[in-house]
Amino acid sequence: MNLFVGGLSWNTTEELVKEHFEKYGEVASVKIIIDKPSGRSKGFGFVEMPNEEEAKKAIEGLNSTEMDGRTIGVNVAEERKPKEGGGGRKRDFKKRDNNRENNRW
Repeated sequence: MNLFVGGLSWNTTEELVKEHFEKYGEVASVKIIIDKPSGRSKGFGFVEMPNEEEAKKAIEGLNSTEMDGRTIGVNVAEERKPKEGGGGRKRDFKKRDNNRENNRW
C-alpha cells in the first residue's frame, strides 16, 4: 500500500522516515519529494508498505504525530490524476491566417 506523508521538515531524511514506519511493519521504499531548483525537500513524501494491515496500523499510529520537530499527516496516497491541458485560450491559426489575408492596410 502506498502512503502519503505530509508535513515533513526540510531536514527529514528518508532513513528517518523508514525507521518510524518500520515500527509497524515492512517498508519496501521511502521517497521524499525534492524541489529541483532549490534541491530542498518539498515537505512531503511517500512510503510503500507491501502489507495492507501493517500500512493501516502505520496510518493509525503515525498520523498527527511528531517527527523531526513537525506534526506529520499520514494517509493512503491517491492515484495521480492526469494533467489537463494548460491554461490560456485555444487559437485557431487557420482563422488567424485568413484574417491576415483579408486585413489590408
